[in-house]
Amino acid sequence: MHSLPAPVLGMILKGFPRISETFISNEILLLEKMGFKIHIFSMRKPRESFQHRSVDQIRAMVDYLPETILNHLPLLLSANMKLALSKPKIYLNAVSIMLRRFRRTRKIATLKHLLQAGLVVERILSKMRVTHLHAHFAHSPTSVAMFTSLLSQIPFSFTAHAKDIYISNPRQLAEKIHMARFVVTCTEYNRKYLKALENRGTTPIHRVYHGIDVDLFKRQIPHTSFTLPYHILTVARLTAKKGIPTVLKAVKQLVDQGVDLRYTLVGDGDDRDLILTLIDSLGLTSICRWLGTVPHHRVLTEYQKADLFVLGCEVAKNGDRDGIPNVLVESMAMQVPVVATEVSAIPELIQNERNGLLVPPDRPDQMAAAMKRLLCDSKLRRRFILAAKERVKEEFDNKTLVRSLAHIYQNYL
Repeated sequence: MHSLPAPVLGMILKGFPRISETFISNEILLLEKMGFKIHIFSMRKPRESFQHRSVDQIRAMVDYLPETILNHLPLLLSANMKLALSKPKIYLNAVSIMLRRFRRTRKIATLKHLLQAGLVVERILSKMRVTHLHAHFAHSPTSVAMFTSLLSQIPFSFTAHAKDIYISNPRQLAEKIHMARFVVTCTEYNRKYLKALENRGTTPIHRVYHGIDVDLFKRQIPHTSFTLPYHILTVARLTAKKGIPTVLKAVKQLVDQGVDLRYTLVGDGDDRDLILTLIDSLGLTSICRWLGTVPHHRVLTEYQKADLFVLGCEVAKNGDRDGIPNVLVESMAMQVPVVATEVSAIPELIQNERNGLLVPPDRPDQMAAAMKRLLCDSKLRRRFILAAKERVKEEFDNKTLVRSLAHIYQNYL
């Protein structure tokens, strides 16, 4: 008598691997080390030419879904027609939900998500024992997970992060929450918002911080007294919600005040040209380095050289905002003092005047003053460094946090 294969957690992702989503690959790797068997369904193939080393250790198989309807129409239609013929009532129910959601947004992506889900169910899930589906990000990956769940009768859940929460159609998102077995989100700020959105309150919503690998983000070179010029660092995607212009204007104020500094910006994004033009127009070209997107070991090197980490997060015009940027946690673990803004869930990590300094968004004058204070006050800096390191160790160690996540999953596999 043959035993049943081990249960599999199906993980639906926007793309895999992605340089900017290390927290997801770290989560998968840690879950695998705890004994979970995972299969990844990725909606996009990798778009970067390199990947972080941790990705190489992941054993999960990956299936890449068709990214467009037109280029893969025969494949998508064939799989969905077979499914519709074999499960007509279930398929018609999924179609009715798809049409209801389409009428709200008029986005053709809604149809694509149903077709992708049909392909997953008819061609892939039938070959393995997936007992639960989980999506990262509440927009398109969760849409695919929701339709896959409807067509396969396998329960689904999702993790909501930042942009996917605040620029999503509230009715669409509330419907997903109601249909999910449970929801995970990475901040208390997010959890309260999602709880209020799905006011029926029938779906458990868990807060589990992302956390970082505290063994990786460990300072190798002791942080002694500063030597001029000061080295200021920002690591961020170049998008509006990161508030890079505020940081650059604050750097400009310090330079005008005669502060001897060098500024390094790591990251890339849609606002690249705007940011590089601003650096030039502020006359900061000679003291600024822009490195673009780099792998983790390069980022670690920059943390080692940095005297101060600065991030100017704000709420973008479309409502997009950060939760707790992982780079702030990494900086604190690396004993780099931080100045940031009091936006969204950042105060859940940085306790103003205890382990870092927080200023209002879009206030370069206040940011410059906070930066100067941390650079010049050695006692304050040492106190913040010790408190920040302890804060990360107690609340943001991903090995501890993934055990909380594993406990949630184990109730449904």
